[in-house]
Amino acid sequence: MYHQGERTVQRRAGLTADGWGSVGVDAVIPPVAAEFLAQQRMVVLGAATDDGTVWTSVLTGPAGFVTAADDRTVAAAGVPDGPLAGLFDTERDLGMLAIEPATRRRMRINGRAHAADGRLLVRTEQVYANCPKYIQTRTVVGDAPSAAGEPRRTRELTAAQQRWITAADTFFVTTHAAGLGADTSHRGGNPGFVTATGRRLSWPDYTGNSMYMTLGNLELDPRCGLLFLDWEHGNTLQLTGRASTDWDPARAAATPGAHRMVDFEVEQVIETAETSPLRWSFEKYSRFNPS
Repeated sequence: MYHQGERTVQRRAGLTADGWGSVGVDAVIPPVAAEFLAQQRMVVLGAATDDGTVWTSVLTGPAGFVTAADDRTVAAAGVPDGPLAGLFDTERDLGMLAIEPATRRRMRINGRAHAADGRLLVRTEQVYANCPKYIQTRTVVGDAPSAAGEPRRTRELTAAQQRWITAADTFFVTTHAAGLGADTSHRGGNPGFVTATGRRLSWPDYTGNSMYMTLGNLELDPRCGLLFLDWEHGNTLQLTGRASTDWDPARAAATPGAHRMVDFEVEQVIETAETSPLRWSFEKYSRFNPS
């Protein structure tokens, strides 16, 4: 479907080609994508709740817990909890990202999802691979018993959470536009590429695939959800709020590699200990990360 938000951002960024963006993405899961899915131990996903707030979450399991049931259906053994708990009792838009940090491979899956018999079933509408830029390599080094703690909910970031964010080299963002679907994407850079105060985050928009699916959705609806992972301990930090794109070239020029800046206003924060059983070891930063 034609996406006015993507087209607006593309034109402002200087891209004049027609048919570029989500409108040109196939809904079919090719065999190579099905094989990749079956190897994954983690997927990141997000959706808008009934009140319009958007959240990003994570699902984990052994290799094979996510599969392509057919060429238009993804099945995951498990359903998201936390702020997305129970959401898929009725079908709704879902953005899913399968990412393999060890090989810097990633694949986005957008569609309509519902829960059935403890599984999440996704009818795909967009399936495509992304380039490996800005992905830091990590490998799974172990599993811990599932022991998610009681979520800590606040309306702004604590000092410790601000330090977590400013030390991060990776986060995930979900956006949603009514009638056009949800999308979950990856953002990466060297530590410090995201700045944070109690109620505001900012990050640079680096050179990407020029599809502008995230910024295109934000052009139509500023509500979005962010997820920061504590890779070593399995903790998660989930934020929901509103984001806007700052096109001021002088501001972008002050940040290496930035074409524009994105500002996020915090509305709700959920920090949960040991949400994920996976424990990861860091290997190296992407060579594409601006200094």
